[in-house]
Amino acid sequence: MFLTRLRLDPASAKARRDLSNPYDMHRTLVRAFASEGQARVPRFLWRLEPVQDWRRPEVLVSADQAGEWSFLDAEPGYLHADGQGLAMREVDLSRVVRADAPLRFRLAANPTVTRNGKRLGLVGEDAQLEWLGRQGERHGFEVQAALVSGGAMMQGRRQGSRVSLLRVLFDGVLRVRDPQLLQQAVLSGIGPGKAFGCGMLSLPVRA
Repeated sequence: MFLTRLRLDPASAKARRDLSNPYDMHRTLVRAFASEGQARVPRFLWRLEPVQDWRRPEVLVSADQAGEWSFLDAEPGYLHADGQGLAMREVDLSRVVRADAPLRFRLAANPTVTRNGKRLGLVGEDAQLEWLGRQGERHGFEVQAALVSGGAMMQGRRQGSRVSLLRVLFDGVLRVRDPQLLQQAVLSGIGPGKAFGCGMLSLPVRA
């Protein structure tokens, strides 16, 4: 798996556009993985990280192949000009995702429930944590401790239509129950809303 950290410069109009519309952000990031003649873009996940310094917003991207980020060279000022605008490394999930291992985690997700054929966002913290527990059972981990450290309605436009979804940030500790299932969850994401920056499960993986 490859992890990429992008530090955007909010002085850039294009960076501000992407930061204000998650669908635009996704369209920019997909360029790192799409190639000419490719029938299908490989899956990737991304998350806008909570940071204390609003002047240095960070975007994390994970994928099972390395992204080609040279296209950002044609966007002067998009990345922070501090020499740390882009960093990428390859990680080996099998080194840390081992049975019964306790691991810290972070997950930005769109917790939902389907009722009468409609997908509805879960707005109560208790309901959101229960949703997280169900996802753990499905994806090979048990939640040991977790808190909802942030939540916001994401607004964006896709193909001319306005889209809104609830994005919740979970931080906590999990215990690995099925390493293969959990590794797949890290690669494929958890829950809906992935194009809008949801679903990325981060563990303290090492290069």
